[in-house]
Amino acid sequence: MRSRKHKLGSTQQKILLLLAAGVAMGFSCSPRQYFRVARLVGKEWARINRENLWRSIRALYAAKLVGEKVNPDGSVSLILSKNGEREVLRFNLEKMKIAKIPHWDKKWRIVTFDIPEELKGARDAFRFHLKRIGMKEYQKSVFISPYPCEKEIEFLVEFYNARSYVRILRADSIDNDIHFRQLFDLGQPGSKLA
Repeated sequence: MRSRKHKLGSTQQKILLLLAAGVAMGFSCSPRQYFRVARLVGKEWARINRENLWRSIRALYAAKLVGEKVNPDGSVSLILSKNGEREVLRFNLEKMKIAKIPHWDKKWRIVTFDIPEELKGARDAFRFHLKRIGMKEYQKSVFISPYPCEKEIEFLVEFYNARSYVRILRADSIDNDIHFRQLFDLGQPGSKLA
């Protein structure tokens, strides 16, 4: 279910992340092929050496993580390929965590999944990432969190191409509420945290 993993340098990661964010990157068709970057923000980008940038782009082409689109004016824009989009998801996946909210809204977010046996590797990885982002196991294929996590779950579902196997529920109560309140350090019913 996952594309082949590529070892990318920080410049290559920045290029992919900028493309994913919709930053226009293109080069002119002049004989010198100067690379121009439009609408870029941030000091990090300005620090990238042109030679390193060009070398990074060639490596991304070779890895089939980017492609090109010829514009009506003859210029060429760098675009993410499908593999490049998946690679960007992987970068974000490694940093993702469910944010705790200061005042719990007394709702439980429950993720259930039934990923088939023939996709066991993806199922195990999905389970691993649910734990890694901060969810707790309710049952083998059911995870729970007291915090809003719909965006994070959608991200995982997209990454593992598991839309038809995953459901997200929101509940006002669960039968073992006290146990999970303790796991998430929410306090007991009636306390200031609860």
